[in-house]
Amino acid sequence: MISAKGYDKDRFDRSKRIGWIDIDNIRDARCFVAGAGALGNEVMKCLVLSGFRDITVTDTDHVELSNLNRCAFFRERDVKNGMKSHILAERASELDPDVKITSRCERVQDVCDWEEFDIILGCLDNISARLHTNAHACHNGIPYIDGGTDGMIGKIHVVIPGGPCLQCAMNRSHYNVLETRFSCSGKSSAFYIPKNAAEITTTSIIAAMQVREAMKIASGRDDMCIRNVAYYDGISGETAVLEVKKDGMCENHTEE
Repeated sequence: MISAKGYDKDRFDRSKRIGWIDIDNIRDARCFVAGAGALGNEVMKCLVLSGFRDITVTDTDHVELSNLNRCAFFRERDVKNGMKSHILAERASELDPDVKITSRCERVQDVCDWEEFDIILGCLDNISARLHTNAHACHNGIPYIDGGTDGMIGKIHVVIPGGPCLQCAMNRSHYNVLETRFSCSGKSSAFYIPKNAAEITTTSIIAAMQVREAMKIASGRDDMCIRNVAYYDGISGETAVLEVKKDGMCENHTEE
């Protein structure tokens, strides 16, 4: 029998071969994942496999049957029987015994310890929760990486402290649906809205992009981060980066 090479005994050997990746800093970074649905599942997978060791995830929903075609950590036996955040934390922990994942069944509007985190990743399903998370990230000077998908289209917005934020990019149509929540169950929606189209390949790509940006930030390379908003088209395979200007009237920047 041929013994394994020394470098094959290091879980992160291949990542360490990428010069700018700082595994030690990644391990120390405290991440907050807002949302444990499709994006949350993929983000959690990538965070754990990339070396992040301190992760908190929150969501108030139960697992639904419609989640199972794009949520790698959920099983049919989980439907109606468990909270997304608890199940996601338990299953993602199996990927690496050294990772500490804390689960919460809490709305982002009820989170009161934002200052405890170094990076926030948004995997949310409504504009109101996104803006709430964005505001607390800006107030506490924490990088916020927001992701979202609609069918074969996806986008990420990396909010670096001091730069243009999510609210800077808002337009009138966003405010018209501010309180609308695209819930899997629909039970917590104020009124009926057709569910967004969703599928796993676009979700996986957007989540991977979010975690790659988190790796850059944790490694001290926010100079490499995507600026403004990146849109991904799953049909053409193209990604376009659109400029977002800092809004001088945005309340998130009035104290600067």
